[in-house]
Amino acid sequence: MDIPRIIEKQIEDELGKQKVVMLYGTRRTGKTTIIENIAARHGDDVLLLQGEDMQVAGLLQQRTITNYIQLTKGKKIVIIDEAQAIPEIGKILKLMIDNVKAITIIATGSSSFDPVNHTGEPLVGRNIVYHLYPIAQVELSALEDRFTTLRNLEQRLIYGGYPELWHLQHQQEQESYLRQMVNSYLLKDLLTLENVKGAGVLYKLLQMLAWQVGGQASTTELGNSLQLNKVTVERYLDLLAKAFIIFPLTGYSNNLRKEVSKSKKWYFYDNGIRNALINNFSSLQSRNDIGQLWEQYILSERIKHNNYRNYQPQYFFWRTYDGQEIDLIELDNKQHLQAFECKWQSQKVKIPTAFAKAYPDADFTLINQDNYLEWITG
Repeated sequence: MDIPRIIEKQIEDELGKQKVVMLYGTRRTGKTTIIENIAARHGDDVLLLQGEDMQVAGLLQQRTITNYIQLTKGKKIVIIDEAQAIPEIGKILKLMIDNVKAITIIATGSSSFDPVNHTGEPLVGRNIVYHLYPIAQVELSALEDRFTTLRNLEQRLIYGGYPELWHLQHQQEQESYLRQMVNSYLLKDLLTLENVKGAGVLYKLLQMLAWQVGGQASTTELGNSLQLNKVTVERYLDLLAKAFIIFPLTGYSNNLRKEVSKSKKWYFYDNGIRNALINNFSSLQSRNDIGQLWEQYILSERIKHNNYRNYQPQYFFWRTYDGQEIDLIELDNKQHLQAFECKWQSQKVKIPTAFAKAYPDADFTLINQDNYLEWITG
């Protein structure tokens, strides 16, 4: 089944502008499919290059204006897939976009850190950045009615949204694919481009985070378990976030002494990856972590939906030292607070007393199975 990707239309709208379009996302989220679709529609106007091809990398590393003009002659769109594999790609993109007229460059990458941190040549003012996630419910809503979506909810809580899953008919095949993802592809770029001790330590760190999704993670405790110092753990967490595998929520505080402000909670962008890490693809009726699955699923879907509609609030959790808490706080660019509590069951939940007193103007909404679809697609 071909699922229309929201970002593909957004990138199409940028073609014809003298810009570098950066498309980031983990491997296997569909970046290559998007650029192949664009290349097919625009035919001879496109130069499609594979960044992991050594010959391509060699050509692009000949950093002269003459080389780039000759290489792109007669083309309006230059696409570089897996651009992070090319050394000093930031300098290459900057020289090309500044000196080759009437082109749009699309560069895809499995991580966002290489052009920013390794080149010394930021593309500020010259680039547009998009993040591609595993398939979001807002994308599936173009193909599904509400009944079908609700019927498929358990599947998405357990197996997630990597595009290849829609081409695998049996659960055993899907489980094997997700295990292969976490063992072979997920950490490939981090191990290639960064000074990391090895796949084993990153895998174990991800496993530890998978077990405690929705809980506050102590970098000191993680470091003690992994025999790493706190600074190294923080660097690895940052790398995993920049590779779009996990994302953090920090504690929100308005300097009230009883509010937790320094801790972080870590979530995965995809439920299937989380379940593969803990090797648990059991049905919901036999699990004891439904609350964690639900919270992670709807928070990640909310972030995808917000990002695709270019709504970029800051995200937090809220908690006091005496145990009052809220799962998600969104702070928009006008400093308006929205608070959301996520519950699997349709139970009544009151706003925490301390929060209501400290932030009387904030909105508070319970998100459960009755209203979650509007929250992640509306």
